Amino acid sequence: MNIFNIFKSIFHSRASPKVQNSVIGSPFFGVLSSSGKAVNERSAMQVTCVYACVRVIAETIASLPLQVYKRTEIGKEKALKHPLYRLLHDESNPEMTSFVLRETLMSHLLLWGNAFAQILRNGRGEIVALYPLMPNQMQVDRTSNGQIYYIYTKNLDDNLHGKAKQNGIQFYLKQSEVLHIPGLGFDGLIGYSPITMARNAIGMAIACEEFGSKFFSNGANPGGVLESPNVIKNPERLRESWNSLFGGSGNSHKIAILEENLKYHPISISPSDSQFLETRKFQIAEIARIFRVPPHLIGDLEHATFSNIENQSMEYVKYTLDPWVVRLEQSMQKSLLSESEKSNYFIKFNVDGLLRGDYQSRMNGYATGIQNGFLSVNDVRSLENLDLISEEEGGFLHFLNGNMTKLKNAGSWNAKYSDQNLNYENKNLSEKESDEK
Repeated sequence: MNIFNIFKSIFHSRASPKVQNSVIGSPFFGVLSSSGKAVNERSAMQVTCVYACVRVIAETIASLPLQVYKRTEIGKEKALKHPLYRLLHDESNPEMTSFVLRETLMSHLLLWGNAFAQILRNGRGEIVALYPLMPNQMQVDRTSNGQIYYIYTKNLDDNLHGKAKQNGIQFYLKQSEVLHIPGLGFDGLIGYSPITMARNAIGMAIACEEFGSKFFSNGANPGGVLESPNVIKNPERLRESWNSLFGGSGNSHKIAILEENLKYHPISISPSDSQFLETRKFQIAEIARIFRVPPHLIGDLEHATFSNIENQSMEYVKYTLDPWVVRLEQSMQKSLLSESEKSNYFIKFNVDGLLRGDYQSRMNGYATGIQNGFLSVNDVRSLENLDLISEEEGGFLHFLNGNMTKLKNAGSWNAKYSDQNLNYENKNLSEKESDEK
């Protein structure tokens, strides 16, 4: 049975229980924010700051080495022969690399608060492929006996909206057939969309961008009133004529000639008076705060310096990436490993590359590791992506400085030396006494 047939066999008709939870995420047309703008996961991505935050986290997580390890008596080793190793490290399915799958799942997590992937197995129960599923088409609930189940709505036409979108085909999926990674939530079952929770801040950013666009489309000039002492017979024609001559950024700063005693009176305040730019800057910091992304990673270098930017990058790994990494690792181990495998295998991201300091700091750290025996030459060469040295040349040897001694043995050499001197003096004294006799 090929992959395509396996994928089709998963989606067969089953008697599904009644669903109680709503579809994950906000409605397609969005939730109205306090700024009056409808905000949903798709419209939020049109805000450059949201797009930058989602992209930097998703791409960073996707670029981390993800491997399956086997526990050994002395630690761990890569489980290269495990079926999951290739899926998580190289290709998750015939259409996607591991990078693309993880980037997609991470973007779903950041926007909808949940990530789902279809688990496809062969006849032996081994996982052969992972396919991402759209969170806004998934429903999650528990049966009366506590079993979690999923209902996925596969739309015949993904371009349909509203009631027409509900006419897709629904498929009932068991918990063992879905990799579910929930974000922050209140019931432990599903996560809540960060976009929906922070819709007011994102809606204000959308309103600011729309205001700026309309400001420049109107010639970068404030709106105003044309005043005439006479009765204007066709005011609509006059308005269209004025806009055609002076509307748009290409017509800005043109000189207007007013006839028939017309007078122009501006009525709007300037963008500087309304602190438009300051508002946009604040919204960048506000959205970066939602995703816990340092502003310098999304192009805001206003408060970044040479002395603090490295520390900010370290904090990004520790306080932003680490929680996501742990969430992904534990969800994958729970759903992708069998009960018998969980005691012998585990899934791990490697974030060491993100924590590397500058060249001089790394070299000093490596020198300390080699001198104190917890690093070999090949350990260092592996971290620096260099070719390994053969065992005959000593690449795997561990060295230790022999000048160190235990605290309890401190001074023992002096006592031993004193005893040797005393014995030597006693021997010389005995020989002298013997000669005198």
